[in-house]
Order: sequence, then C-alpha cells, then structure tokens
Amino acid sequence: MGGKQAGTHWRAKGTMQVPLLVTAEWLEAHLYDTELRVADVRWSLLEQEKGRNAYAQAHVPGAVFLDLDAELASPRGDGPGRHPLPSATAFAASMARAGISTGTHVVAYDFGDGSTAARLWWLLRYFGHERVSLLDGGIARWTAEGRSLESPARAHPPGDFTPRPHPGMLVDAATVERWRSDPRTLILDARAAERYEGKVEPIDPVAGHIPDAKSHPYPTNVRSPEDPRFLEPERLRAHFVRLGADRAERVICYCGSGVNACQNVFALQVAGFMTGLLYEGSWSDWCNVPTRAMRTGSEP
Repeated sequence: MGGKQAGTHWRAKGTMQVPLLVTAEWLEAHLYDTELRVADVRWSLLEQEKGRNAYAQAHVPGAVFLDLDAELASPRGDGPGRHPLPSATAFAASMARAGISTGTHVVAYDFGDGSTAARLWWLLRYFGHERVSLLDGGIARWTAEGRSLESPARAHPPGDFTPRPHPGMLVDAATVERWRSDPRTLILDARAAERYEGKVEPIDPVAGHIPDAKSHPYPTNVRSPEDPRFLEPERLRAHFVRLGADRAERVICYCGSGVNACQNVFALQVAGFMTGLLYEGSWSDWCNVPTRAMRTGSEP
C-alpha cells in the first residue's frame, strides 16, 4: 500500500505495514487500489441525520456510508448503555454490504477529529480485522486541501467478512468497579470537562463521572477545531504520561455511550500505548444503577 509518508504513523503486524493514520495525500494516491475501501462514518449525537445528509451532499470518491446507530451499534436495550456493540453476525453483514472482506484495507473518516471514525476502527479490530486506518483530519482536512468530492453513492461488490471477536479488548461495569481503585489502573473519561464535572448533562439522567476516573476530553488529542489532525505521537505521549499511562498496566476508556471513547483508545496507540480497553456501556450504563458510586467536580 505504498511507502511511509510524512504525517502517516505506522504499526507493524507480522511483515505487513498497517497504517494507523493516513494523510489526505496518501488516500488520494490510493483511492483506486483494489483492496482499499473508504468508509464515511460521519455522525452527530444531537442531529440524527446530519452524517447521512452530509454524505449524500458530498463525500470522498468511492466512500461507503456506515450508519453509526444502525450498523456500528445494537439497538438500545440489547446490551449495556446507549450504544451496545453490534452482534458478530450483524456487524459481519454490515461489513459485507459495504464491500469489506478479510483482506480489505479500510480507511475511515468522519467530520474531522476521528471521534466517530474511531468507533469503526475499534470494532473492526475487535472483530479481528487489523487492516484499518483513520484519515487524519477527516473530511475537514480533505476539503481544506481542495481534494475532489462526489455525491452519488457507488455500488461495490459484496465483501466476505468473517468476525473473530476479541472480548479481552472490553470491560464491563463490574470490572471497572473491581479495578477503579487499583493504582495499576488508569481510567480516562473522554467527555467534555463540564460533563465530567457534573455541571451539565444533556443526555444521561445523572451528571458526574466514575470515581477515580481522570478527565481527558477526546478533542485534546487533535491540533485544533480548525485543524483536526491528531497531535504528533510525541505530544500525545506527553499528554498521556502526565495522566499516568506510563505507570498503568491498563487504561480504561469511557465516554457517554462507548463511541467517542474509541478515539482515546486510538490516540493511546498513536502515542505508543497498547493498554487501552473500552468500557462498552460507559457513563450511560454506569449511571443507570443508582447504587453505583458517582462523583462530581474536577477531581477524580
């Protein structure tokens, strides 16, 4: 899939170089590779059709649209929290419809900061598919560089996707409760600071955070709202070291419902930490049981 370019971070898998991040320049040069599939994962929590409408208006040429609510999550009630993981069968069917097979290199993008594209990155890895990258800066960077867009949705032949779940990448509420006071555990809350502190809560019934969790809002991992490319690995690593990731045996990431937390797991890997675990139900699951400990304020 080409050589290493500036701004592209790579991780090795056996003898294969698999990119974590690819630049817009790299993607444009590889758009017509037969083993490449571009996935548009634009989504908005408060505007349900925003991502789909944006895709219909204009998208990266050849990109397929994946609906986060319908294809990257199970219906509420089928698991913990607001966005339970899709079943292996349902996820495999969605990937096959998108033309994704075992050997496909998937490049996912969203509006910019990877906060929803990382959900697809995480799910593919959870179901055993390592060949997945994020477009650094998403469609915001793509359009800022003046690269071409199209509006019609292209048809792709069905893929052949075989799911192989890796449950060790997940934790549940009981595990969080057991580990949260362990000094070898770091818990990161990806939500905005005001939600962590309990000042506002626009979605879930209770405001606050999991005791012992530290606040690390996912936008911290990118350069700016205007340039939503990820920080360089060294700068990301410095952020996570300040939080204690270098001393932790495990880093548990959560958000409101297990979507944006995936971006923290991704950023940890860009920074060189392979210890990130996802709390599937996240705060929407945790706060649903009144007897669980909860905290407000700026301290863990």
